[in-house]
Amino acid sequence: MAIKRYTAEEDNTITNAFKSNLQTRGTDANMGESDIIETFTIYGQTSLNGTASSEQSKILINFPISDISDDRTAGTIPVSGNVDFYLRVHNAPHGQTLPKDYSLSILPVSRSWDEGYGLDMESYSDVGVSNWISASVSSSAGDGAWVAEGGDYLSEPAYNQYIATGTEDIEVDITELVEGWLSGATGSHGVGIAISSSYADMERSFYIKKFFARGSEHFYLRPKIEARWDSVKKDRRNSFYASSSLVPASDNMNTLYIYNYVRGHLQNIPAIGTGELSMSLYDGANDVPAGAALTATGSDDATGTSVVAGWVSQGIYSASVAINTTSSYLYDVWHDDTTQYVTGSQISVRSFVTDTSVDTGEYVSNITNLKEKYSTSETPRLRMFIRDKDWSPTIYTVATTNIETKVIEDAYFKVFRVADDFEVIPYGTGSANNAYTQMSYDKDGNYFDVDMSLFETGYSYGIKVSYKRDSIFNQQPELFKFRVE
Repeated sequence: MAIKRYTAEEDNTITNAFKSNLQTRGTDANMGESDIIETFTIYGQTSLNGTASSEQSKILINFPISDISDDRTAGTIPVSGNVDFYLRVHNAPHGQTLPKDYSLSILPVSRSWDEGYGLDMESYSDVGVSNWISASVSSSAGDGAWVAEGGDYLSEPAYNQYIATGTEDIEVDITELVEGWLSGATGSHGVGIAISSSYADMERSFYIKKFFARGSEHFYLRPKIEARWDSVKKDRRNSFYASSSLVPASDNMNTLYIYNYVRGHLQNIPAIGTGELSMSLYDGANDVPAGAALTATGSDDATGTSVVAGWVSQGIYSASVAINTTSSYLYDVWHDDTTQYVTGSQISVRSFVTDTSVDTGEYVSNITNLKEKYSTSETPRLRMFIRDKDWSPTIYTVATTNIETKVIEDAYFKVFRVADDFEVIPYGTGSANNAYTQMSYDKDGNYFDVDMSLFETGYSYGIKVSYKRDSIFNQQPELFKFRVE
């Protein structure tokens, strides 16, 4: 699975709105401990020197960027360019007026600020920082003040979220900003969210947009940064095809992987590191590679007795190859100019010419290693067994054959809370989602990883799977349940 969530570590609402007497503004009020954060503009509630008044409320949210940095260092999330970061802030329903047809502005905060301990969002009676005037407590007079009332922000990168009906969540790609924080190019002080200036300057009110804060009792609705990336590995060791003129050139290409496990942990090959090596194919009719290396074509269209292989992630290397062969079996040998490092398992070669069975698109699916309970410290790799629905083996087949699972090229999963059908991890389809819930596959079939730290404990969850066929997603009927403790 390729999704990781980082919940806000600080949030607050700051305002210059009038208190109930319509004379004193709540610029010294703090709401850092509230379970709601809110933004609004109010026009003309009173008059100041003959001019209609203007009032605003803004949101501040800060995130644990050091945790994201640590995860990148550990290889939990990919390097820059291979992962997208989304700001997600969830709408809080309420019974007050709901503004529509406007935009929210999201800007980086340019200096540190204190969350504070205030709660009162009605009369602004809890005085403290941060607030409209001051960012933080300081021992030197004035040092804790914002340079500009209402907060100090960078002009770039700037983001906007259009609000049509008033009930929308914020879901904005802020990858550029997060990468700036991670690289140290920009100080990581979080974001400010407010009604965009083009709307705030109008002679009308936009009152009131509320979101759930980090202190909300709703575990999944707290503000977060969500990292999404494509971690799919399509290892064709169990679905390797000889080249054929019957299919496009791209379908003749087979990607193979090796996994360098050392005492149970993936480790880079010392002499290769994150560099390149070569892969060659040999006739595999016997128990070992036989004869000379066969001529094959790599992903760079170069033809020879070896193709270029590259580093994928810690301890994992891959190579893509097309080969016109009549051999029924092959072996893959991974090497450099002087050393053979790995010989893969025997590959059964399939043929597009003889693969004439009709795929009905109807399957029976099972997760073979799903446990009843998991802890939040686990990230299990769940294995699928898939067969055609109308498959009916003979007694001889069952007795003499190790039945192989069917590999689904485009398979996805979702996870929901059973009690109320709340989607914790939706199907990660669509161009903006990096296919983050697409299943990988290898010689043992389809699989996917589930990071149990994403789940609130004390609940049961259900997994549903969907298979894409001819551009259509077909959700399968099976339901797989587990509980997180």
